[in-house]
Amino acid sequence: MHPMLPRITAQAFVDKWSRYTGGETSGYQSHFDDLCHLIGHETPTEADSSSSWFCFQRSIAKDTGRLGFADVYFQRRFGWEYKGNHKDLDKAYAQLLQYRANLENPPLLIVSDFRRFFVRTNFNDAVTKTYEFGLDDLLTGNPLPGATFSAKELLRRCFFDPNSLNPNVTPEALTREAAKRFSGLADGLRKVLSVTYDASAGEYPRQYTDLQIARFLMRMVFCMFASDVGLLPANVITSIVDRNRANAPELARRLKVLFDTMRTGGDYGSDGIPYFNGGLFADVEALEISSQYVDALRNADQLDWQDIEPSIFGTLFERILDEKRRAQIGAHYTSREDIELIVRPVVMRPLEDEWAVVEAKVGGMRLLQGGSTKPQRERQAEAALQTFLDRLGKVRVLDPACGSGNFLYVSLALLKELEQKVLTFGSHWGIVGLRTKVHPRQLLGIEIDPYAHEIASIVVWIGYLQWKKRNGIPFELDSPILEPFTNFQLMSAITAQTNAGRWYEPDWPEAEFIVGNPPFLGGKKLREALGDPEVDGMFEIWDGRVPHEADLCCYWFEKARAQIVQGRAKRAGLLATQGIRGGKNREVLKAIKRSGDIFFAVDDRQWVLDGANVRVSMVGFDDGSETRREWFHHESGVFARRAAVAEISAALTAETADTTTARVLSENAGLAFQGITKYGPFEVGAATAKAFLAMPNPSGKHNSDVVRRWINALDITSRPQDSWVVDYPSGTTESDAAQYVGPYRWVAREVRPLRASARGADVRAAPWWIHWRSRPEMRAALAGLPRFLCTPRVSKHRLWVWFDTPDLPSDAAVAVARDDDYFFGVLHSRAHEVWSLSVGTQLRESESGARYTPTTCFETFPLPWPPGQEETNSGHYRAIAAVAKVLNEQRESWLNPVLLP
Repeated sequence: MHPMLPRITAQAFVDKWSRYTGGETSGYQSHFDDLCHLIGHETPTEADSSSSWFCFQRSIAKDTGRLGFADVYFQRRFGWEYKGNHKDLDKAYAQLLQYRANLENPPLLIVSDFRRFFVRTNFNDAVTKTYEFGLDDLLTGNPLPGATFSAKELLRRCFFDPNSLNPNVTPEALTREAAKRFSGLADGLRKVLSVTYDASAGEYPRQYTDLQIARFLMRMVFCMFASDVGLLPANVITSIVDRNRANAPELARRLKVLFDTMRTGGDYGSDGIPYFNGGLFADVEALEISSQYVDALRNADQLDWQDIEPSIFGTLFERILDEKRRAQIGAHYTSREDIELIVRPVVMRPLEDEWAVVEAKVGGMRLLQGGSTKPQRERQAEAALQTFLDRLGKVRVLDPACGSGNFLYVSLALLKELEQKVLTFGSHWGIVGLRTKVHPRQLLGIEIDPYAHEIASIVVWIGYLQWKKRNGIPFELDSPILEPFTNFQLMSAITAQTNAGRWYEPDWPEAEFIVGNPPFLGGKKLREALGDPEVDGMFEIWDGRVPHEADLCCYWFEKARAQIVQGRAKRAGLLATQGIRGGKNREVLKAIKRSGDIFFAVDDRQWVLDGANVRVSMVGFDDGSETRREWFHHESGVFARRAAVAEISAALTAETADTTTARVLSENAGLAFQGITKYGPFEVGAATAKAFLAMPNPSGKHNSDVVRRWINALDITSRPQDSWVVDYPSGTTESDAAQYVGPYRWVAREVRPLRASARGADVRAAPWWIHWRSRPEMRAALAGLPRFLCTPRVSKHRLWVWFDTPDLPSDAAVAVARDDDYFFGVLHSRAHEVWSLSVGTQLRESESGARYTPTTCFETFPLPWPPGQEETNSGHYRAIAAVAKVLNEQRESWLNPVLLP
């Protein structure tokens, strides 16, 4: 708080503005200035004379394409919109939603009509929280509902510390909580309401089928969402429950009345209900909920459903509805980021390429000085943008194993994201009136599981309506909120049977893009899971196209390939078991290569399937039109992006040259080694190491036998770090280790407890005083050499450095057992660097550099002479050695200069 600023008391502020009857324009700046004085902050005029980061009337281009003005803008704090007394503040908030991208997405969006204030949070990856207060609340120190602070403190935080208002609850966490609360309700509906025991069946009869329960719960979910986004009265489910909690039949009747009104539209008590339509309310059955489970329904309604995350919502609710998957409710799920990994290159990349052309064309029109007049250029620019928006509205995406709709929802969200980018671009050029076209009707799905089929359309509709709400786009209440959704078919995607029992290949609808995660099932398990008749029929239908031994997912790959060949699709991106790269599975990828090509591949990646982590491959393919190739390779838990890969093979390897088939050369064996892996805090500080080295032992043994300098990546890429490690060679018995008293006590205290509690049985079984991977082969190869070469396993630049024996390389380094300058020169050559990058692993973009492994990068490298057979009198040998020696001397002189006294 600035002590010299003008001040106004809370009472004076309330007295003044509670009497105000003027309009928005005439009073909002004075009102806001008084607020600043109330909490001790400079006004916009006082704080920012340039009106660049804190100002009134910030000129803004709305996401709808029209120009507007934010009443108050405070950079990285808030956008603030005023309305006149008793005006609709929800409309003011909708305006801010349309401004927010061009306001750099401030963390808070605030609206006021001089007497009321709504503060809504707008933090990335967090749910929205709303604080509401009136003028009188400024006179008390009482906490606001749902908060621990008063109205005045809330205003102070808006100005001085907006991050303190972050809810710190992600949409994913909210969705998991919603699933948890609904799981209790699902359990209740599965309980028997009748107590009549059926002796012949050996059980109590169930009153409702699983499909009835599924449909009822999905209607409840949608009602809660619709209520929180303003399509239904606020807290409508809670109101019905509170009035009828002790009367299950009446509660069900009231819910049925609500469903029926939503189906047709009309009055519900004193409220008007819009016309929802859609298959969701074709059946308006409402189930009776016994009194002990009513609170589960009410508790679910208390969540803020407008922030639900559709990309995981379907998976979690599918597990609730399907008893076979109940155990997976708390398990992992596939994230939106995972799904985008394949949807973006397959669906979005060609559309973004098209947009880049349109964007450049329109930008060029605006820059033209001569030729057509300015109004003509604006009409041409608007027409070009609208044509592209129309193009987006005609895109059709098919998921032929759509499950609960996650891939389709993510595709819709990304299409809307690109659409919004076009609108924003147009608004910057002053182009208004552009019409959006992307809609759920563009999504097509095939699914055989009835529970997933029930959920898929709801996931898509919730995602679509949620996008409108989040972006301040009004709902179109003069037409059905939901359309009858026939785009999702309940059927098998790969087999069908006539009434006469003949098996045939079902048709897939035409779609520009095919994406999805087909089911995985090994060829040997097909009959057990599907039964002999269907497997025999499947083999008959697909004979000659898919090998009988192939995994079930291969049938989707072949069908998608055929769709592309027939011109019924342009591109496909599917997941597969990582085994698709080999054996009989690979035949379907070979067929794709013959009729088209693979432009995107992830050879081996962790994925979540039915709640468990599995290994998958991802494949994007087309008719060969795509000229770019993008390949992700898995190695030791990380991925390497290979930009500008020339070719992707049917084995999902990158074929930029013959290096992908390079084999280990026997003459290179026994020279390069990954350093040791400790598994425990064997490191000691320099002072401790030197104390150990000076410490005598009763046995007469010297601690230098087991205390050694430790080589990490930083010791190679930077100056030596003077790191040390306790190192008992492989085969050392505990009694021998104990003869080195100081080092033994250190390891017993620091390492032994960790090893004893290690998860891996192999780690626990290993001698705790010895490094887990002690690399005896490396030790033997380095023994007798005065020095040896080291390189970091992961490095942005490939470099080699000399170290003295007996220094010990860690597993962050690769050691080569040679001590001659010639070998140093060969490893530092451009030829070896290019080779190691080609056959090694390029790390993903979030990291820097490449991985060097002995087997892949060194043992496959064709050296000028086989190691040990060099022609040392050769001019080439001597030249390489001489240059390498000078290189090392100059580098050492630069990095480690000798300082003269």
